[in-house]
Amino acid sequence: MVVTADVHLPEESELTVPEVNLSQATLIAGSFHLGKYCEAANNEFMLCRFEENDPRKCINEGKAVTACTMEFFRKVKNSCFREFNQYAQCVDKSSGDYGLQHCRKTQNVYDTCMLDKLNLPRPDFGYFTEARVHDTKRPKPLPEPKAVYPDATPALPENAEKKPARFGSRLYWMTE
Repeated sequence: MVVTADVHLPEESELTVPEVNLSQATLIAGSFHLGKYCEAANNEFMLCRFEENDPRKCINEGKAVTACTMEFFRKVKNSCFREFNQYAQCVDKSSGDYGLQHCRKTQNVYDTCMLDKLNLPRPDFGYFTEARVHDTKRPKPLPEPKAVYPDATPALPENAEKKPARFGSRLYWMTE
């Protein structure tokens, strides 16, 4: 994309949001519940990115996703910190690829705490692959007009003489 004077670039103050400073193991441990908790904000952001094809137009939706993530982890910290921390430590230290299969016992304790204290059940297997319709309040963007370019090489007239190819067909199995 070429940046000219007509292109609006957001200022740094528009882009500055508090970041989610958590380790990979922590994000993996909370990912299932986080995905369920912030599903509406995530779907709105992804719909915006898909429809607009311009990340500058989806800044507010991205901020909403970050705010939802921060809110989720604050609630987990206030309600199930010990259980979540045990589970995240297990995910971090039990395998080299952050595999969850070694941590089913701590996962069960964490899932029970999330259900009891936050009323947030762990999503079923395949929940995030199911097709859903997302209802949005944003208006559908208008399609951008496509640029029309004149044909650079006009076609031959119908009555023009068409000689056979000098070296035969490009399709070698058709040449004789």
